[in-house]
Amino acid sequence: MTIHVHFPYQFDGRGRTREADEATWIRGLIEQVLFTSPGERVMRPDFGSGLRELVFAPNSPELAATTRFLVQGALQQWLGDLITVEAIDVEAVDSRLSVTVQYVVRRSEARQRETFVQGGAA
Repeated sequence: MTIHVHFPYQFDGRGRTREADEATWIRGLIEQVLFTSPGERVMRPDFGSGLRELVFAPNSPELAATTRFLVQGALQQWLGDLITVEAIDVEAVDSRLSVTVQYVVRRSEARQRETFVQGGAA
């Protein structure tokens, strides 16, 4: 039996590490990849996507394409054995960054569509 630790880390009602089902666990992994900046993790300095650095860049079609490519590459590198990314939509408004990822969980072949938000009001 595989145990998946809930993200963000929490305790359950018994004071033990809270577990998550596979879908919730994978969603947490995606969120970690998206919003961790390279260099932020000491033992894995190349982990992350660098997405947060683009929040204040001027919006343009080129930036949107670059951002989608950046997210696709990071998710493929770090989670390619767990998911297949089908589509990515990125929206930056003021200090709010919204990323919608459509993916298939490889193990169950379940199709998911999740939106991740960083900064500003959701």
